[in-house]
Amino acid sequence: MPTRKQLAEIKKLQHICESHEAIQLKLNWDMLRTREENENADFFHYKNGELVGFLGLYGFGNKIELCGMVHPQFRRKGIFSNLLANSMKIISKLNYTTILLNAPSESATAKAFLEKFPCEYAITEYQMKWSAADLNLNRDVTLRKAELADFDTEIQLDVQCFGFCETDAKQYNERTKHDETQQFYMIDYHENTVGKLRIGHIDGEAWIYGFAVLPQFQGMGIGRKALSNSVIEENRNGYPIFLEVEAKNLHALRLYESCGFKTFHSQDYYILKK
Repeated sequence: MPTRKQLAEIKKLQHICESHEAIQLKLNWDMLRTREENENADFFHYKNGELVGFLGLYGFGNKIELCGMVHPQFRRKGIFSNLLANSMKIISKLNYTTILLNAPSESATAKAFLEKFPCEYAITEYQMKWSAADLNLNRDVTLRKAELADFDTEIQLDVQCFGFCETDAKQYNERTKHDETQQFYMIDYHENTVGKLRIGHIDGEAWIYGFAVLPQFQGMGIGRKALSNSVIEENRNGYPIFLEVEAKNLHALRLYESCGFKTFHSQDYYILKK
């Protein structure tokens, strides 16, 4: 579990790397801040007391994602390769079926490294930002704060919509609930709880995560209404609003675009060949 000092060091290094290449790294801060005390998922490289290399592991169900960075002045010295080798020693002892390497689409440095690594392109994930658009508040779809009694429904939404197994969904939700920057909402429609989403407030921004509607209630416009309601509320509170969506989920991509979201960054994922 990273200390407060280490989290500050990661944030500083992230800013340096992003500014150098005009990119945006995906370090899953909601997970970094809520690591278990004995969780061995973060790897550091220091030079003269300064953090110059970092790699984090992020488990999602039966897959694990890796994302890291090296200070521009310390690249091509084998630092990231060593971090990756150390992380693979941990991953090899776990039961993940898919290992994904994450790289910002615009990062020439990351792409050059991956070309020499045994992996193949899998998917692209788009990061989107809301721009002013006319949205209507929908009274027949409501968002309410999630309660303890909703936990089983949250688990089933992850299972049915995101392909989690129940055990992984439970562990993921239990861990995420510890993050004080996150707010958890259930989506109600005509007295039925049909979906969920969570909103993270980080660095003055609102990020929408885990947006899901039960399959039997999809295609009815509920998702668009719930998203519109949440955007209206966050915009009213003065937050710039962001979310992420995989390119293969074209239905979700079109939904977000219809609500005024536009792509501003993207992340490419590569499957590690075993």
